Amino acid sequence: MHSIGTLRCMKNETMKESMEEPHSVSSPRRILSLSKKKRASVSFSDPDDKASGFGLSGEHGPKPSEVYGFVGSITTVVATVIFFTWAYVPEHWLHAVGIYYYPSRYWALAVPTYVVVTVALALAFYIGLNFLSTPPPTSLNALFDEFTRDPSIFGPLGEGDELPIQPLSDLPIDEINRLMFDDGN
Repeated sequence: MHSIGTLRCMKNETMKESMEEPHSVSSPRRILSLSKKKRASVSFSDPDDKASGFGLSGEHGPKPSEVYGFVGSITTVVATVIFFTWAYVPEHWLHAVGIYYYPSRYWALAVPTYVVVTVALALAFYIGLNFLSTPPPTSLNALFDEFTRDPSIFGPLGEGDELPIQPLSDLPIDEINRLMFDDGN
């Protein structure tokens, strides 16, 4: 069995060797050496070592996004525990602990209900707004708008010339109908 210090030293030596070699493949989780001098070796490095201050780089300390994520998760857990304690623990237990001032229990049901109803109404409003802003199927605005591109027509080509690739354009509705519904008569 190796001690933790020995393993850390072995890991750092392997990282230094693989980073110095010109034929190494680096990924976030492992460094694979393809050198012909030695057998191929795989070492697992922890990319978070740099963020914790124990890495080889000069950066110290965690990233701000990690700190905000950690503080946000802890705050969410603490707020949830406080909410459920306030909502479900009997009043005489709160008084026994010394908590006398807290909001009415009405808000334990009212606030989540208001949030759910607000989200449902916002979704219904959004869907209704999309229906109002969409033109009816009989409108020509459903076929043509300011972004419509007419197909380009090329001039006569010589006998050995190849046809160029046509630029991107919209197909006219009469051509679509002819291709889809024409019996060939």
